Order: sequence, then C-alpha cells, then structure tokens
Amino acid sequence: MNKLLCFVLATAASAAFAATPNNDTVAYKAAINKSDADYKTAKAACDAQSGNAKDVCQEQAKVNRANAESTAALQYKNDKKSIEKAQINVADAQYDLAKAQCASKSGADKDSCLSGAKSQHTAWVQDAKAGKKAADTAQTGIDCSALSGTDKASCEARSKTELAKDALADSAITTKVKTELLAEPALKSLDVHVETTNGTVMLSGFVPSQAEVDKAVDVARNVKGVNKVQSSLRIK
Repeated sequence: MNKLLCFVLATAASAAFAATPNNDTVAYKAAINKSDADYKTAKAACDAQSGNAKDVCQEQAKVNRANAESTAALQYKNDKKSIEKAQINVADAQYDLAKAQCASKSGADKDSCLSGAKSQHTAWVQDAKAGKKAADTAQTGIDCSALSGTDKASCEARSKTELAKDALADSAITTKVKTELLAEPALKSLDVHVETTNGTVMLSGFVPSQAEVDKAVDVARNVKGVNKVQSSLRIK
C-alpha cells in the first residue's frame, strides 16, 4: 500500500469520528438550492400519476427534500437551533407521507395506521429536541419507541448496531471515493472534501473548472455502494 493511499485511509478514518459542521454559508446555500431543484424535478415526475399514488409521490418528494436540507444543516451549520429545526422538518415530512399512505386504507386499518404515524412523529420530534438524529429510525428501519423494558433495550442495541454498520460502510465509501479522485488524471485539484451519509456522497471544496466539477461527480457516482452524489463544489 503506497503512502498516498495510507494518507487517504487515515484521513477518512479520522473524519468518520470527527464530522464537525463548519458553518460554510456558501456551501449550505448551494446544497439547499440543489435540494429545491431536485424536489421540483421529483414533484413534476409525480404528475404522471393520479389519486392517492400521486399524493404519496409528492409527499415522498418532500421527504427527500427535508432529508437533504437536514443533511446540509448537519454538514454546514454549527448551531443547535438550525439542526433541530431541520430534523423536525424531516419528522413533519415523514408524518405527512405516512398520512398519505394511510389514506389508501379504511376502517380500523386506517385508524391504526394514522395512530402509529402520529406516535412516530411525536417520538421523532422529541428526539430532535433532545439533540438526537430524528432520522435514525428511518435509516435503520427499526422503531423501538413502542417497546419497554428488556425488549426496548434489545431493540435499541440492535438499532445502534445497524447504525454502526452504516457508519462503517459510509467510511469505506468515503475512502474509496477519495482514492478514485486522487487517481483520476483529469482532476488536478486535491481540494475536494468528501463525506458520506447512508450511501449519499457529498462533495465540497474548490476545483479549477466546471469540467472538473462534472468529472468529480462522475467519479464518485461510479464508486460501488454510492446511491447518490450531492455536489457543492465551487470553481476557484
């Protein structure tokens, strides 16, 4: 293993345990603008559907936007109020999506669906206000809020294990993306910051041209395990 790769691995490992928001206003605004553009595209695609399916599609687009905005707040904001608000917005969007999904049901099934959605929303809002990530349950698919005693403790332990696995996978993706960026001859700049959350790679920093912005995004997108690439790269 060469020295350059060792340096990349060490940097990625330390970043996985020290991802502190840097209050980068410009990058934050760019990320928000990107989430708005993605939302408009996704919402327009929902027009091909109708009825409840269209409603669910539109609410899912809102959830995706809220998640992107929450990620931007976590990455570029360093004040608790902004992060809490973004995570509550995620909880609200998830709740609206759940209600739209419940609308296709009827009778007791619908009542139960709506009740569960409300309980989940309350739990997520409380987590956000307590400084926890409201998206943890959504990330793992494990909801422990309705349990108690040893069952809840076991569920929470399983949830933490799943989150740890996700963090490890994200760290590996970050390392691979950085390695590929450094190995790409068409990229001359090393001023590209890489972070990964749930398979979504976020690129920020500076490059000399739009061509290199496009190349960096393309390189990251083709790394195995990457689900999506969000770019806040700027041309210097």
